[in-house]
Amino acid sequence: MRLDPRRKNRHSPRSRNLKVTGAAACVAAAALLLTACGQSSDKATSAATEAAKVLPQKTTASPSATADLTEAQQERKRVLDATEVTFDDAATTAVGEVAGGKLVDLDLEGVDDDDRDESPSATGTGSPTGSPSPTDAASPTGSPTGSPTATGSPTASPGAAGPVWVAEVAEKDGTVHTVRINAVDGKVIDARVDEDQDDQGKQQTARWLSEATQTPEQAAKVATEKKKGTVTSVSLDDNDGNGVIWSVDVVGSDWKKTTFDVDAKNDTIVREETDND
Repeated sequence: MRLDPRRKNRHSPRSRNLKVTGAAACVAAAALLLTACGQSSDKATSAATEAAKVLPQKTTASPSATADLTEAQQERKRVLDATEVTFDDAATTAVGEVAGGKLVDLDLEGVDDDDRDESPSATGTGSPTGSPSPTDAASPTGSPTGSPTATGSPTASPGAAGPVWVAEVAEKDGTVHTVRINAVDGKVIDARVDEDQDDQGKQQTARWLSEATQTPEQAAKVATEKKKGTVTSVSLDDNDGNGVIWSVDVVGSDWKKTTFDVDAKNDTIVREETDND
């Protein structure tokens, strides 16, 4: 018996058409899926971009610059940041309150007050400190706008908010007037004669002033030429029996204070000391 050879599998035209149609449908479906995915991705990217425009970027705050400062440095920064009136302007205003007066001490209250030496006047109290750096070396003599009466009339309300310049201005006989100036607007808060002086203190102040041929502004200029910064105090003092000096405090950009003793006759620096606190 003859066996017929196995017939090869053949597909009818109809079957082939169905397969082609099915394949085309799959391709079309895949294309739609890819398109949808692309559109979805584009929409997500667009949405993220729009969100970024609306919501501010979150930044990591850097450590505060004051974190590394000592307590004394932070206090200097706080007071000086709030001060608007310069050392020179405060000096001019203070001298203008006393007819024929000369500046013997000017300090910005609140800056290293506890470190101050006694003022030239015999009051027994330490001088407050402070002030922004001088703008020039001119010596303000001040026109006599204030009345040299025993008490002086306050021209601004006492206790004004903000930092305060405290000045000591001496008459020719050594009588010292204390003048308080608002360090923000430059107005005089109070001006009055220091009632605690005695004759010996007046004589000492008058003698020091007669020996000082250089102005406090000139001494401040010498100090800031040596160290860039803000003058926070200028005070007339005795140089251990070797003449008179202007003691000048300068606060640098690192908020450290350097004290310069400047010879009041020739503007040379005789001592320099930096307080790292």
